Amino acid sequence: MDLVPVIDSIGEGGTALVGGVVLGLLFGFFAQQTAFCTRSAVLDLTRRRGFSALAIWFIGFAVAILGVQLLLANGSVDVSETRFFSTAQSLSGALIGGLVFGIGMVLARGCVSRLLVLGAAGNLRAIFTVFVIGLVGLGTYDGVLVPLRDGIGGLWNTAAIGGNDLLVHAALPQSAGVWLGAILALAALALAIVTRLPVWKGFGAAIVGLTIVGGWYFTYTLSTQVFEPIQAESLSFIRPLATTGALAGGASSFGLDQGLLIGTLLGAFIASLALGSFRIATFSEAGAPSIVRYAIGGVLMGFGGILAVGCTIGAGLTGGSVLAVSSLTGLAAMVVGAAIADRVIDGRGATRPATEPFPLAAE
Repeated sequence: MDLVPVIDSIGEGGTALVGGVVLGLLFGFFAQQTAFCTRSAVLDLTRRRGFSALAIWFIGFAVAILGVQLLLANGSVDVSETRFFSTAQSLSGALIGGLVFGIGMVLARGCVSRLLVLGAAGNLRAIFTVFVIGLVGLGTYDGVLVPLRDGIGGLWNTAAIGGNDLLVHAALPQSAGVWLGAILALAALALAIVTRLPVWKGFGAAIVGLTIVGGWYFTYTLSTQVFEPIQAESLSFIRPLATTGALAGGASSFGLDQGLLIGTLLGAFIASLALGSFRIATFSEAGAPSIVRYAIGGVLMGFGGILAVGCTIGAGLTGGSVLAVSSLTGLAAMVVGAAIADRVIDGRGATRPATEPFPLAAE
């Protein structure tokens, strides 16, 4: 993919911005269409209510791993110089931050990406929580909470275990990553069949996974064609919220992160209109949890997400797709934190009636 004409026309930052918008449009549209949500997938397990949300999430996860591992195996992408592998990553941050984040997404009834999608569909509770996440994320990324972040993050890192590459730890070749992705994809397909997941939802979930693949391919290709060196990366939402908040102080310039946020909001908005699901939802509606619960959830996700160096998308799918130990550890901690929080905070794990005004898959 030759990006030089685009770079010459709109600059390096503009090219990254446009790429982020395209990826965000696809992610936002299909995440809204499928109700892609890590929290809902976890609650499928804790509440034993069926596994359709888990099947949707699993398809996206499997496609992301298979696609990225194929890129790595054929040399189309090189992630050795990315943040996941060029420096030691915090395992204590992944564990503690992941647990905190998981608790927060149960309290706020959605992870960062899900709340962005819900906000674009008219949910004012989600918009409020995203604002809280952004403020706390900025404080943790480059503000008053940095000492606390560094203190926790410095307790244990991947240097102590000999690196962050799962395949290296398992003494397996790169091709093993492709086989792992293929096995996961087959398992996801089997789960989709067992749960009778509609084909269009399975397709949408696969597109969500492919946006992770596209993100890696686009940013790596861009990194090989720009004058100023940049690191290859893929989708994440906690970092973009923090870096976008930093722009208010005159820092940096618009790029991939901001394009991703713009595209996700626009894609989810278009999907909500197309599907007829756009609806203004406020804290005053019957059955809605209190604003305090959402605020606490936002605080926990803002801090935990930066501490874990990624949200359920940035760590779970982007980091997970390159089989980074720290990211997989963070994802596992998020799942455990969410499962515990749901059992302790939201009760006995009983299935809610399908006719409730605020279905779990929606928020």
